[in-house]
Amino acid sequence: MELLDKIRILSTAAKYDASCASSGSTRGSASQGMGSTLTSGICHSWSDDGRCISLLKILFTNECIYNCAYCVNRCSNDIPRASFSPEELADLTISFYKRNYIEGLFLSSSILRNPSHTMELLLRTVKLLRTQYHFNGYIHLKAIPGADYSLIQEAGALVDRMSVNIELPSSRGLRLLAPQKNKQSILEPMHRIGQGIAESQAEGRHSKSKAPMFVPAGQSTQLIVGATPDSDLTIMTLASSLYRSFGLKRVYYSAYMPVTQHSALLPVAKPPLLREHRLYQADWLLRFYGFGVNELLDQGQRDLELTVDPKVGWALHHLDQFPVEINKADYWALLRVPGLGVQSAKQIIAARRMGSLSFADLGKIGVVLKRAQYFITCQGKYFGGIEPNEERLRRRLEEKPDSANGRWEQLSLFSQAATVPTAVDRMSKITGQL
Repeated sequence: MELLDKIRILSTAAKYDASCASSGSTRGSASQGMGSTLTSGICHSWSDDGRCISLLKILFTNECIYNCAYCVNRCSNDIPRASFSPEELADLTISFYKRNYIEGLFLSSSILRNPSHTMELLLRTVKLLRTQYHFNGYIHLKAIPGADYSLIQEAGALVDRMSVNIELPSSRGLRLLAPQKNKQSILEPMHRIGQGIAESQAEGRHSKSKAPMFVPAGQSTQLIVGATPDSDLTIMTLASSLYRSFGLKRVYYSAYMPVTQHSALLPVAKPPLLREHRLYQADWLLRFYGFGVNELLDQGQRDLELTVDPKVGWALHHLDQFPVEINKADYWALLRVPGLGVQSAKQIIAARRMGSLSFADLGKIGVVLKRAQYFITCQGKYFGGIEPNEERLRRRLEEKPDSANGRWEQLSLFSQAATVPTAVDRMSKITGQL
């Protein structure tokens, strides 16, 4: 098979994996190397919806021994198959990098023969990049569940970020749609990678010059939303546990996309991308705003509302805690106000040391007043203009159904801006040079 054909097949197959962020690494340039993960490199290149777009995002192979019902690469699916050799993929990455098409690599793979064999091929690829080509740029590598951990550990010393995709939120979902996988084989490498990161960071605090680097940009995972009937409560409870137990950098939520012929096990319609968006908003509240899962969802409300964002939804159910006085509330109370973010809350705390803030001052700071005005007082005055009860506020703050088809529409996984084929098309003109 021609190299360009492999690129087309395996870059297309890789676009269903959303967990490819690159921030957090500080791997610098070396005197005899090429590439960097610093400000001029990959870590500051993002699409509008938050996905990194300047990585060579590709599979090592789409040949797979597994038959996961939701996966386009399932062994029973009749699609073109291709595989790289470690030498081909390393050379391809450097060729793309030298032509300024990409600034880093996101490398994943289907399972070829068995997990350890696949992981060994991925390890050989990153070894070639780091040792033979002296590539210092960003590398995000997908660890293969079930592989010998010594292979994962060796790879962790060479790459910037690793991820182990959970894929489905519950063991029941795995048994139903991916019976060849099991929860333990996924969680065990996540746990051990987390331990390795913690140990590396601890050694670094004592002796930076001697501390070995191990996955310096942290680890992440991906959950498919809507392929199983799992509720948002189940999903967010799992995500919270992963952050707490394994120190994950990010959990990515990917709305189920029908990529295989219809199966009775899978939903006929794909879930709204707005649900994925609400999960990301709720995830942000867990990580940066001090919320707990049980504050956003419970057995009485197992799914996030689609018509309002999670913080507005929480505020509407806790109007007894509002309004808060901008000039007196502490940092954590400010973070709970719809329309106030982390930066605006910090700026309010800093600015009021110099004097009392007026309502007009809040707009200059960056507060979204069209939401915040209903939940705050400023110098003792309320600027909402209506009696703050749940029914009236909900009418003001609900997003209209049409917004799900317009303002909230996310960048398509299949658009050229989010995938590799743009570079592939350009490379086809000079493929003889590869």
